[in-house]
Amino acid sequence: MYYKSISYMISHVFLMLFMYLFISHRYSKTKTACICFSSFLILTMTDCLKLDIFVDSSFCYVSVTVFQILVTQFTGILISKHRDSKVLFIGLSASSYVIAGSVSATILFTWTQNMLVSVIGGFFVHAGILAVLCNRIRDIGLRYQERESIQGQWGLCLIPVFFYCSFSFLAFFPYTLDENPHNIPGVIFFIITMIISYVVALRYLESESERAETYWKSVFIKSYVRELEKQYHLLEQSDKNLKIMRHDMHHYSGMINSLLDQEEYDEIRKLAEYIKSVADENKVVKYCNNLTVNSILTHMVEKAHALGVTVQLEAAVPKELSFSDYEFAAVVANLLENAISHVSRFERKDKRVQANIHCADGHVLIHMQNEYEQEIMLDGETGLPRRAAGEGHGLGMQSVQNFSEKIGGNLGCYCEEGIFHIMLFAKI
Repeated sequence: MYYKSISYMISHVFLMLFMYLFISHRYSKTKTACICFSSFLILTMTDCLKLDIFVDSSFCYVSVTVFQILVTQFTGILISKHRDSKVLFIGLSASSYVIAGSVSATILFTWTQNMLVSVIGGFFVHAGILAVLCNRIRDIGLRYQERESIQGQWGLCLIPVFFYCSFSFLAFFPYTLDENPHNIPGVIFFIITMIISYVVALRYLESESERAETYWKSVFIKSYVRELEKQYHLLEQSDKNLKIMRHDMHHYSGMINSLLDQEEYDEIRKLAEYIKSVADENKVVKYCNNLTVNSILTHMVEKAHALGVTVQLEAAVPKELSFSDYEFAAVVANLLENAISHVSRFERKDKRVQANIHCADGHVLIHMQNEYEQEIMLDGETGLPRRAAGEGHGLGMQSVQNFSEKIGGNLGCYCEEGIFHIMLFAKI
């Protein structure tokens, strides 16, 4: 009885350690540790029901086990920063690895018939598995949870579920390893297979996520190139039209003089309006001196206008930058697009976004402002808005963060009097 209780307790310790180490924290380290410890106490106390009090009750054993599974998975979701299918996958994986350690303790007891050796050996097997996983896949697992491009991976949760069930049938049901030791070699190879499978699967997911991010970046670059081509053709056409207009000005001048002689002032006004409209049609908007950034700003302002959003824009970006024009333009586009997309959902007519973009005197400043109606949840760790659901959502903010880190900048946001502010500042 004491052997089983101690063995289960050791498994619960490593189960909570796995949760703590492999899940991105929503709360502080202290609070997260307290939640994990509370779950450990619940699991340990409920063990008393099935191992000590109602030893012969199959119903109690099954009911308590199901309850413990729910407590374990709820703990992972509670402490997680994201709370999605990826966290459930990590939580279920924790249960599979822990049962692998428990099975190892059972194997040692079957071989040695010594409880002390089994408990100590089981502890070191648990520790060894956890150490290997921390060394090989912990960073991958944490990055996997942060990947915004990976959505709706509920099918992956079946992998740890089937590993868990397979271990249960091989080691405990319908015959235990004590009763059928011939299963021990198969169980050992199954444990090795599981560890290798997780390493390969998570690395594959990471490569797929990077491929997806590369794809979305290439989509942006293609869109940007098309916008540059559009701007180039507009410039060519405007220049051509203005040359024609300059050529025709002496004809217009003659018409005006003739109309003045005839005192046809209304016709002169109509002609003046016509000349003004032709000039306005061929006017090329120039927000800044940098062609790349100016093209993106032109595109975003046109998009905002189509959505009924007014952009109050102030930009001062020189022709030459000390960093990539393309990356900087992508950052501007991402931040401006987020603001425009947010206010475009308002039902009122007055929808405004204010953007200030300055690159001068060794400084970079991007400051976006927009009103908000619903509360904006900020991430406790990054201080940035928490992501929303949707395919590809969040990649833009990742791009902004990466650029900020690359140039040694500071990225932050705050809400004040109904206005959401996000700023990127750097010395270059």
